[in-house]
Amino acid sequence: MELDLSPKLAKKVYGDNGGSYHAWCPNELPMLREGNIGAAKLALEKNGFALPRYSDSSKVAYVLQGAGVAGIVLPESEEKVIAIKKGDAIALPFGVITWWYNKEETDLLVLFMGDTSKGHKAGQFTDFFLTGSNGIFTGFTTEFVKRAWDVDDDTVKALVGKQTGQGIVKLDSNVKMPEPKPEHRKGMALNCEEAPLDTDIKNAGNVVVLNTKNLPLVGEVGLGADLVRLEGNAMCSPGFSCDSALQVTYIVRGSGRLQVVGVDGKRVLETVVKAGNLLIVPRFFVVSKIADPDGLSWFSIITTPNPVFTHLAGSIGAWKALSPEVLQAAFNVPAETEKLFRSKRTNDAIFFPPPK
Repeated sequence: MELDLSPKLAKKVYGDNGGSYHAWCPNELPMLREGNIGAAKLALEKNGFALPRYSDSSKVAYVLQGAGVAGIVLPESEEKVIAIKKGDAIALPFGVITWWYNKEETDLLVLFMGDTSKGHKAGQFTDFFLTGSNGIFTGFTTEFVKRAWDVDDDTVKALVGKQTGQGIVKLDSNVKMPEPKPEHRKGMALNCEEAPLDTDIKNAGNVVVLNTKNLPLVGEVGLGADLVRLEGNAMCSPGFSCDSALQVTYIVRGSGRLQVVGVDGKRVLETVVKAGNLLIVPRFFVVSKIADPDGLSWFSIITTPNPVFTHLAGSIGAWKALSPEVLQAAFNVPAETEKLFRSKRTNDAIFFPPPK
């Protein structure tokens, strides 16, 4: 049975007052289960507070919109309280405890993508809440809570009885939350919209790659990531991940056309992608995109911390490395046709400007 590779939107899982949590379902996007990949989005309104939790999966978080505060506790480490804003990428290894808070008028939107191979459910994140109506306190008996935290009966009742929210709550405006510390941000987050560009092609597009060099924590997460921005009507060269990694792509802004070619030269997907879509390209399949007039941007994770891609067109395309005789014989064309083919795209790499 062929897998459905068509892009999908996230669906609401829980939340009401203060914000909501949305996730992609592996039943609708089978490649999530096949690739052991999870994906979800957190939306926080003003004064929305995502309660402390840890997950069964390592993740990369990416701030899609707004600004806020994140609390991060790495195993056997102190709490890091960092300011976050649109464009920030944050690596979240196994065992990390996080909370998220939005004190601004604009909604805070955070995307999560990660590896579920060690999780409870393939293709889905499972979060374990420290507080709230479904938090760990509610599962233990009064005796266990008293002895573990050395508190009396009244304190136990207060700790358990007042936890009415599930996952997300809305705080009163007079509640004081920890202020972010600039020194805590170092090594914890990288703003992909402000970071040095790894590739920048005039009138075509640019890319920032997240790896162990600019955010060492991704090594612990085991994932790489990138933010790609295509100009209007520009094209991203056909290419594939040559180290067997999966590429999971979320469309951040704009729209465009996408084609994926798989085994035996079969086009397995031809579609229009738009903001909010998530799709996964199978291992070694070749993908290419052409932006609509307003441009196209996407954030991807790759299931290796230092991904390697092979591009088939452009000045660094794999075809350029093959000898003329091999190309002529492989295509079964005369030398003149091979020379014409080789003479094209000698200056542009990865991204191609619109035709003149």
